[in-house]
Amino acid sequence: MRWPPNQAWTSTRKREGYRHFEVKQYGGKGIDRWVELIPVLEKETCFRVSWAELKTPTEWSNGWLQIQKSEE
Repeated sequence: MRWPPNQAWTSTRKREGYRHFEVKQYGGKGIDRWVELIPVLEKETCFRVSWAELKTPTEWSNGWLQIQKSEE
């Protein structure tokens, strides 16, 4: 996956009660790269994840994906 990260991400599980996120900022080099994410529906919450975690398909998907009701 390319750096810098895409602006939209979907989590495979709820985080802070949300599944869809935008990139606020990013930084670091090499294995120390990180990305700060904010929920699309609530701009006050922000958290940092490692670039390695964000590239993990079992944790995150690039873009905003529609979530099935059974997955909510």
